[in-house]
Amino acid sequence: MKKLMAQIIKFGIVGVVATVVDWCIYALLVKLYGVGPFAGLTDVMPERNWNLVATTISFSVSVIVNYIGSMMFVFERRDDMSRTKEFTIFMILSIMGLGLNILIIYVMDPVVKPLEDLFAPIAFIKSLMFMVPKVVATFLVLVWNFVTRKMFLEKKEDSVVAEN
Repeated sequence: MKKLMAQIIKFGIVGVVATVVDWCIYALLVKLYGVGPFAGLTDVMPERNWNLVATTISFSVSVIVNYIGSMMFVFERRDDMSRTKEFTIFMILSIMGLGLNILIIYVMDPVVKPLEDLFAPIAFIKSLMFMVPKVVATFLVLVWNFVTRKMFLEKKEDSVVAEN
């Protein structure tokens, strides 16, 4: 149990680093929408679709950060799995997590938009409302990531058979 708790703590630390990368890139891309190199997109792509593009880009960068941290510090590598296969499985699980992430943001975004008016008097809170779906998605995908990576990527403990 101690080993599992230590692993969850390490997973949390790696996850926080990857999440900071994810959220910062996402916020930057969403806030840059309509200015600079993204200015031309405002005519072509609705803001809601841009949020999905931004989350795909930010999530993808954070997956690479997460892979490096997870396989170096959190999970014990399996001897029977090549690094290519390990990375492939990690990516497949992460892409499934990205699908969950996008689905959650897609479903929550229209629900959160009207709440911005509720917080209109508090400009700072209103300016952060676009992050609410991202925060919810992050926590749900976090659970997905830990459970599936532990199941598919971690070296299994050798079972001790008691001799009679």
